[in-house]
Amino acid sequence: MNADQTRAAILDALGNVAPELDPASLDPRQDLRSQLDLDSMDFLNFVVGLHKAFAIEIPEADYRKLATLEGCIAYVTARMPPA
Repeated sequence: MNADQTRAAILDALGNVAPELDPASLDPRQDLRSQLDLDSMDFLNFVVGLHKAFAIEIPEADYRKLATLEGCIAYVTARMPPA
């Protein structure tokens, strides 16, 4: 999976919990929860979506690493098996 596909899959997982998501308006360095007004359950559902989309384990201790779009991309990329 290349970087564009990874980003698209992350945005898809976000779109499942925030259907009003406009990817063009997201600041990749800003907190996703505040930008999209996500509550705790929304964020948890997003993490579950990432787990399903990428088949990676995401321990609760790592949730803070998923706070921004950039952070999500870096986190997922680092845990993806080599192509």
